[in-house]
Amino acid sequence: MTTTTGDPVRAEHDPEQPSEPKSTTAAGAEARRERWIALGYLVPALVIFGLFIFWPLVKSILLSVQGTDILGNPSGFVGFVNYTRLFSDPDFLQVLWVTFAFTILTVIPSIAIALLIALLLQSRIRGVRFFRTAFALPFAFSVATASVIFGVLFNPASGVLNGILNTFGVDKVQWLTNPDLALWSVSGATVWMQIGYNLLVLSAGLGALPEDVLEAARLDGASGFRLQRSIIMPLLTPQLFFLVVVGTIHSLQSFGQIKILTVGGPEDRTTTLVYSIYEQAFANNNSNYGYASAQAMVLLIIVLVITALQFGVLERKVFYR
Repeated sequence: MTTTTGDPVRAEHDPEQPSEPKSTTAAGAEARRERWIALGYLVPALVIFGLFIFWPLVKSILLSVQGTDILGNPSGFVGFVNYTRLFSDPDFLQVLWVTFAFTILTVIPSIAIALLIALLLQSRIRGVRFFRTAFALPFAFSVATASVIFGVLFNPASGVLNGILNTFGVDKVQWLTNPDLALWSVSGATVWMQIGYNLLVLSAGLGALPEDVLEAARLDGASGFRLQRSIIMPLLTPQLFFLVVVGTIHSLQSFGQIKILTVGGPEDRTTTLVYSIYEQAFANNNSNYGYASAQAMVLLIIVLVITALQFGVLERKVFYR
């Protein structure tokens, strides 16, 4: 007696039978199509990054190992001559010292002051929104605008700061022309510029703190400085770490306030690495692009090393919720 349960023809046309899965070839074609669509969306960003970041980086690397003629045109491969000249030049060593000093004088105070203000603004005081807006206002000013304002404040003849000191019988201070004060003055202006952004980030971090954790800490008797040190500060470490990394990179690349306030002087006491690159490449038609590109590569290495150290050391102390 025969049976038809295994009849291939009947199984093919039986509506009760499950449909065959999509073939491997069709699945591969669909995956390739999705990859091409994704690449199409990435093309505009890749073009912009290539034109304004990757190609200038490659060009700087090439120029750093080449000499340049009086017109700035590459004159031939010179190897590491530009780098040897850099580290044998005492003026460049002073530029590095000024750069690191400027970074320390701006990053740490700007974060510390912004943190103090953010903690004070957490108190329930009248007009707290006004104070938050007033303290965050520096973030709205461009570097050029803020530098012009501080140029007026630091003016030795008619500046507001000297006017205030004069009421107490203090002689006029040469804020920007005294070699011992110029870097401090520019750093102070930069701190003011950075406080607004730092305050916004820290205020956002404070606003996102879990209320249940804070309430539990208060029930356990934590209050005031102990609450801030033991509970709030650890919870704010992600924002603090972010500001340290971003602030360091920003300070290492600062240029506008130095150009407007001191033009690198007096006696090169405010000439940072970025401003030295500008002087070698563009100021006074120097067109020394090879030497300037070598300085740019040194700056790139410094930024990468410092950032790697920050991630390797400081990130271990960050408390991620």
